[in-house]
Amino acid sequence: MRTIYKCLTALFLFGMFSEAAIAQEKLFKFGTEQDLSALVQGKKSKGKPINWIDVNTGKDTWRFDGDELVCEGLPIGVIRSENQYENFIMYVEWKHMSDGGNSGTFVWSDATPGPNDLPNGLEVQMLELDWVNQHKNDKGELPPIAYVHGELFGVGGVETVPDTPRGTRSKSIENRCLGKGQWNTYVVVAVDGVVKLSVNGKFVNGISKASQKKGYICLESEGAPIHFRNLTVTELPAGVTSPEQVAPLLPNP
Repeated sequence: MRTIYKCLTALFLFGMFSEAAIAQEKLFKFGTEQDLSALVQGKKSKGKPINWIDVNTGKDTWRFDGDELVCEGLPIGVIRSENQYENFIMYVEWKHMSDGGNSGTFVWSDATPGPNDLPNGLEVQMLELDWVNQHKNDKGELPPIAYVHGELFGVGGVETVPDTPRGTRSKSIENRCLGKGQWNTYVVVAVDGVVKLSVNGKFVNGISKASQKKGYICLESEGAPIHFRNLTVTELPAGVTSPEQVAPLLPNP
């Protein structure tokens, strides 16, 4: 009996570690880390490629089309950066390919799936403009148009103070996102628990006092195809953080 118990335990643990290994598979390189000193001094820098690791998507979720990273949208989940980031500037271009498409990116994330298959962190929303028309309430009323123009909000227990509150979320002060098939440009400046978001050339949204201010960057698969390109991350000097303000460090495959 003891031998059987040991065998069953070993099989159980093997299954757990096998699932973890699959979930933590290194997928591909996409985007670059840019050197701040080189940029400031006007020096040419190719940058360092960013490795992306699967958290809970699938082998067929992601593919490349030229220089574009294509997410098919299923299953719902994320991929994460190999490294954590604290203070940084992220530049990324994205476009949805279907009406009402839903996606986003997480910064300062723990990259660990919650009950809804998504991690904690600060979400930078990426929605296609028709999303509001597809999500009327029981009274036939449309959600606020702010939903689809780059809302910022903490998820999974991460708390923030919104610059322009819509409940616990922060809404953009100007509607600047473009619709299906059109490229949008986000610049995310994340420094010491403060995030400022530029949408297509203007800073229009922000949050402050994030309870978690160092973690992974995640790209989200949330039910609809989305394309990403020209992603860069420029690290800025570190700040002062306490252990509870830093997402747990995950092992890299």
